[in-house]
Amino acid sequence: MSEHLERLIAAIKAAKRKEAQAATQAALDEGLDPSAIMAALTEGMDDVGRRFRANQLFVPEVLVAARAMQKSMDLLEPVLVASGKEPDRTVVIGTVQGDLHDIGKNLVAMLLKGANYRIVDLGTNVAPEKFVEAAETERAEFVALSALLTTTMPAMKATVALLKAKGVVAKVLVGGAPITQQFANDIGADGYSRDAASTVELVKNLTA
Repeated sequence: MSEHLERLIAAIKAAKRKEAQAATQAALDEGLDPSAIMAALTEGMDDVGRRFRANQLFVPEVLVAARAMQKSMDLLEPVLVASGKEPDRTVVIGTVQGDLHDIGKNLVAMLLKGANYRIVDLGTNVAPEKFVEAAETERAEFVALSALLTTTMPAMKATVALLKAKGVVAKVLVGGAPITQQFANDIGADGYSRDAASTVELVKNLTA
């Protein structure tokens, strides 16, 4: 493996933004395959996700690592587009209607982007109809719903119901502090994850 890619992986693992940027630029300057650079970013973020699930890292540290990854992606994305390399799958993501919390949603979005998924982020307080419209327009493979408040769990249920009623073929994923596997089962979601890193694993498993 190129020295620049090894530096990039180490920088993402250590959440060092400037070093990640420098390694990415050096790899691009060397003419390395952008897919190989993307794979290095993914390897670094996978390690961050594993340590987060093992309680070795906490949300603020994962956010810093994700931002380091995003800075590298800012350099890499134009090259990927020019090379014709497109993300593998599209994920529509948002916080459900009535809920303005977005830290968890943003973290999931960044981690999925680092794993080479195309992200369509609808933001917060998203009406069920907006999820349906975006899923259909973007031809999404996944729709990810977030909720932090127990009072907005009915909105999540209504969103899943509308997606199913409208015949949206995307798999519906749910998560957030008050959400449980049982609740996900009860409302007919296709998948549930207890934290951001687990969402990446869930999506990978559902596309395998």
